[in-house]
Amino acid sequence: MGGGARRLLLLLGLCSWTAALRGNENSESLPESIPSAPGTLPHFLEEPDDSYIIKSNPIVLRCRAVPAMQIFFKCNGEWVHQNEHVSHESLDEATGLKVREVSINVTRQQVEDFHGPEDYWCQCVAWSHLGTSKSRKASVRIAYLRKNFEQDPQGKEVPIEGMIVLHCRPPEGVPAAEVEWLKNEEPIDSNLDENIDTRADHNLIIRQARLSDSGNYTCMAANIVAKRRSLSATVVVYVNGGWSSWTEWSSCNARCGRGWQKRSRTCTNPAPLNGGAFCEGMSVQKITCTSLCPVDGSWEVWSEWSVCSPECEHLRVRECAAPAPRNGGKHCEGLSQESENCTEGLCIQDVERGGDIALYSGLAAAVLAVAVLALGVTLYRRSQSEYGVDVIDSSALTGGFQTFNFKTVRQGNSLLLNSSLQPDLTVSRTYSGPICLQDPLDKELMTESSLFNPLADIKVKVQSSFMVSLGVTERAEYQGKAHPGTFPHGNHRAFGTIQARNKAMYIQNLASISTSSELRTTALFGHLGGRLVVPNTGVSLLIPHGAIPEESSWEIYLAITQKESSLEPEGPEVLLGPEVSCGPPELSVSTPFALTIPHCAHADPQHWNIHLKRRTQQGKWEEVMSVEEETTSCYCLLDPYACHILLNSFGTYALIGEPISDCAVRQLKVAVFGCLSCNSLDYNLRVYCMDNTPCAFQEVVSDERLQGGQLLEEPKLLHFKGNTCSLQISVLDVPPFLWRIKPFTACQEVPFSRVWRGSPRPLLGAFSLERFSPATTQLCCKVCVRQLQGHEQLLHIQTSVLETDRENITFFAHEDSNFPAQLGPKAFKIPHSIRQRICATFDAPSAKGKDWQMLAQKNSINRNLSFFATQSSPSAVILDLWEARHQHDGDLDSLACALEEIGRTHSKVSDVAEPELEEPEFPSSRNGL
Repeated sequence: MGGGARRLLLLLGLCSWTAALRGNENSESLPESIPSAPGTLPHFLEEPDDSYIIKSNPIVLRCRAVPAMQIFFKCNGEWVHQNEHVSHESLDEATGLKVREVSINVTRQQVEDFHGPEDYWCQCVAWSHLGTSKSRKASVRIAYLRKNFEQDPQGKEVPIEGMIVLHCRPPEGVPAAEVEWLKNEEPIDSNLDENIDTRADHNLIIRQARLSDSGNYTCMAANIVAKRRSLSATVVVYVNGGWSSWTEWSSCNARCGRGWQKRSRTCTNPAPLNGGAFCEGMSVQKITCTSLCPVDGSWEVWSEWSVCSPECEHLRVRECAAPAPRNGGKHCEGLSQESENCTEGLCIQDVERGGDIALYSGLAAAVLAVAVLALGVTLYRRSQSEYGVDVIDSSALTGGFQTFNFKTVRQGNSLLLNSSLQPDLTVSRTYSGPICLQDPLDKELMTESSLFNPLADIKVKVQSSFMVSLGVTERAEYQGKAHPGTFPHGNHRAFGTIQARNKAMYIQNLASISTSSELRTTALFGHLGGRLVVPNTGVSLLIPHGAIPEESSWEIYLAITQKESSLEPEGPEVLLGPEVSCGPPELSVSTPFALTIPHCAHADPQHWNIHLKRRTQQGKWEEVMSVEEETTSCYCLLDPYACHILLNSFGTYALIGEPISDCAVRQLKVAVFGCLSCNSLDYNLRVYCMDNTPCAFQEVVSDERLQGGQLLEEPKLLHFKGNTCSLQISVLDVPPFLWRIKPFTACQEVPFSRVWRGSPRPLLGAFSLERFSPATTQLCCKVCVRQLQGHEQLLHIQTSVLETDRENITFFAHEDSNFPAQLGPKAFKIPHSIRQRICATFDAPSAKGKDWQMLAQKNSINRNLSFFATQSSPSAVILDLWEARHQHDGDLDSLACALEEIGRTHSKVSDVAEPELEEPEFPSSRNGL
């Protein structure tokens, strides 16, 4: 009866307590206990943990107890309303007791609205039959991290093996920030280097400084909210110079009498580095010395003649002892012994002469053999002089041309680098390369060229299966003539041949680059078409034959915007080349023209998304197409250094690149210029990192001409990645005895954005070096340009600071420097009549499909074929694209090989080989389109 009453009272009390909790949301107190009953107190399986609110995200507090009839949260001394609790009840299979789990949400607003002497806190209270239990208090705080460091690390100059201590006090934050150190943007792991300690109150300690410890150090603070970077501290570990051991004393400089001798030592043990002090004291010591004078020897008088010997001779001798030579004096000249017949010829001897007879017989036989050999060589040379070149036909070659075998007898060839070296008269030399045959109906098939002028007796026989298959069956024989385009070229040549009447190789130095304020060229074009080129910029325009109607002509221009481009790339986009304008805009053409624009991207579709944009009449820019896009409005073909675009309308165009990954590479050209400053003892070095396009380099050279600058080293290519790492430029190995550079200026860092976006003024580093003496005229040092976590280039500078002694660094231009405009047939590599036959052959469909598609495929055009399908003559447009890509090499051999592979021609052809002159190699390009 008593136990049942207790249970009834417990249930009644619990019901009344629950009703009171539901009826009053603002109740400030709940009973700390309920009527007890047999059982156990609640035991917490999970208690609420301390938590942090990040930004505006609420946190969840949980607790779980067994056995528990009810669990409620109390926060900051107040009960949390029942509606805010999320409860779940389960049964513990092992004990059979009820397990209750309760959770609540705590928001940022609740924590901010609380104002008390301590942090916002919550705890659980659980009830069972026996009584109540309370969990631990869990604090709830708002997480944050201030922006500014309380103490940034400071740069230091430390001697080698000295201690380095860099202090860092991170920004205030909740929870407290953890600190990590970076050296040159790379994390420092003190576990891998016992010399480094990063555990002492966030400070970085290097116990013994090494040269490799020089660099830029950054303190990185982070907690669950954010990361913060301190200012970088530059640490320079310098080395004070130390003397080496003295050398041995030199010999006395006076050969006779009083003189001096010296010994020396160098400041190389160690040599001063990174601004360390130079050695104190003298590097050379001298002392006086006395050398004994040399005495030349002299002969004594001859001795008496000896007794006559059985050989009828007597002797006499003398010695070099009056005086004898000493102290390096000369020895006596002449014989120390002589003999003569002592019987005045009356003595007769019988001597065997068999050995002499054998000797003389051998000599006579050798002379006879030499005479026969000389006669044979003379007859052979006389027979060889009757012809200059032996032409040996080859058979079984189907690559477009065959091989000539030249045996040259000419000496003093002007094409040899050293004409004093005589060629081998008997060696046969072979060259296999393209022969540029011109159309016999439009122009001379072969014209005079300076290439074959030194070899006037060469006979060349040429017949191409490619020409035969197209109906050109003339077989021509020429003596001493060849077309200017017959000299072989590669895709990246150093020299170029000048077409038409220009026979000399054009070599251009810095002084010849144009300084005009506008890069623009114009010409009057008609129905025959032609080519426009902006010299030394890589920008060109090809107007195909027939693009302009007959009996009409237009003045067409091609220009490059030299001022800052009006195109503002959006987001991560960057400008990859010059802004090019062609016109007039109102001119309409019947077939697409080809516009070539150089670019500086390392074209990889996995890392770049390249677009072509055009400026409208309102001055806004609109996208024309993506390079990888399929469209019939225009066509883009991306080469490693240029983009060839087929267009139907004139206007202003530009190439834009959007990097897809951090591996996207922008190709930069690094060049170093130098000149004397107003102070004659100072010499200025200027380092440029410009886009790897000819026009960008021309602008830099033009600016340097105005400043009196001189190119000190051939420019080098730097692959600059889009990984947000900055660029470092440093001057190394400056001669410490002759030059000095201001401390802490030998290394300069350029932000990533300035390099990646491309600055209108590409000067990135300027250094001033001071001579110790005006007598110093030579400068030898190194300039290192590197991207952190990227590519590095080292330029070796060795120059004279005097303009009269300085050697100019030359570079070579293409033939377009002399011919910015080429009109009519001269502008095209493929003769017009042969071009017509190619189009007629490949535009017609065959059983295997469209032949022009096979032509495109063999010439590496595998994308956006729908553009060519919409043209009246797809083959003609493919050939126009070939002309645009091969404007410098005229590689007809690759085109002939493509035709042979398709199987449209089967006859054998003659390869043309030229004598292997001692010139730089010009490999024949076989890359096709």
